[in-house]
Amino acid sequence: MTEVDIVRIGAQGDGIAELADGPVYVPYAAPGDRVRLARADDGRKRRTAEIAELVTAGPARIEPACRHFGTCGGCALQHLSAAYLATWKRQRILDALSGRGLVDVPVAETIGVGSGSRRRLRLAARRTQAGVILGFNARQSHQIVDIAECPVAEPALAALLPALRTLLAALLPKGGKTDVQLTLCDNGIDLWLTEIDGDAMAAQRQLATFAEAQDLARISAGGERLPVIERRRPLVQLSGIAVPLPPGGFLQASRAGEQALVGQVLAATAGARRVADLYAGLGTFSFALARNARVHAVEGDAAAVASMTAGRNGASGLKQIQIEHRDLGRRPLAGRELKPYDAVVFDPPRTGAREQAEALAASAVETVVAVSCEPASFARDARILVDGGYRLEGVLPVDQFTWSAHVELVACFARGGGRRQIGS
Repeated sequence: MTEVDIVRIGAQGDGIAELADGPVYVPYAAPGDRVRLARADDGRKRRTAEIAELVTAGPARIEPACRHFGTCGGCALQHLSAAYLATWKRQRILDALSGRGLVDVPVAETIGVGSGSRRRLRLAARRTQAGVILGFNARQSHQIVDIAECPVAEPALAALLPALRTLLAALLPKGGKTDVQLTLCDNGIDLWLTEIDGDAMAAQRQLATFAEAQDLARISAGGERLPVIERRRPLVQLSGIAVPLPPGGFLQASRAGEQALVGQVLAATAGARRVADLYAGLGTFSFALARNARVHAVEGDAAAVASMTAGRNGASGLKQIQIEHRDLGRRPLAGRELKPYDAVVFDPPRTGAREQAEALAASAVETVVAVSCEPASFARDARILVDGGYRLEGVLPVDQFTWSAHVELVACFARGGGRRQIGS
């Protein structure tokens, strides 16, 4: 067996050892570890190996918080200290920026939300001869790891798992499977079972009984996300505005992470009278901005637009919010459309917003605030904006994906003589 030193952690969270014939990637390793490797797997893109024995533990290694760590694929980094992870996630952003030639960018220290904070879970379930397996897929596998706990999740979600397993044993045929999405709203849990036939009378009775017993807000079923039982409309409070959550709808992963992002967006746009909020979702930033500015919210998902509209129509104390349903990838806000705005906020999906960044780079908008969950696509878009004359004033990492390799961020770009703060 080869004995190696782990020199660093790669962007996907694997430890990296440098061998004579190139790097080897080692899951669940820590920097400074000395390990014996069991076997190497030469993949198309990189060589990986498993740890057979931990010879010496590195200084960042800690005892994992969950009994399932190492088999469950839900977490990759529970064996690393919070201090190390905060520094590493900040460095991920710095490395992505420097890879695009953006150096000396002020990147603040990472804000973490800690464990027990995730309000959204996407689980997999399968009925076997031994019963229902409910949990996350193993690392790079379709095999489901049955879980009895989940320290990442808000306690109310983790507490539902035993009863949910019993429900699925009654609903799923032998060998049947489904994905399970749980979202903790402000007035109860919203449950979506992706492969369950919600039209079947027997299933409807079982789901109704389950919703009543567990005090769920709603249960939806099937790929169309059709509500089967809605005891009350699931609501989320966005800056004090009650917004209905569409079945399977997107929310920021944690309440604390959302608050941190909203606070930075408000600070960066302070004084703006007209703001465009692009990829607005349910209005996470729109409703906060509309306390002091007129907002044009643009979103491509029709269900999210309907929910944001309902929230706006039931709200008070806001400036005007104009809501537009529009695919910004195909038709970005551009040219004359951008002229009225003092500031633009955009929070695109993981692939980023290349087309919208190009339109902004050609505009005269004074302040642009970017929110992103992918440093690589953010750095690409940041390069476009900087090449268009913007200054990248600063970046704040927000770690709301505890024990994973992912990191959220918020960044501010400015034109002209005005200065904007971020991360303070």
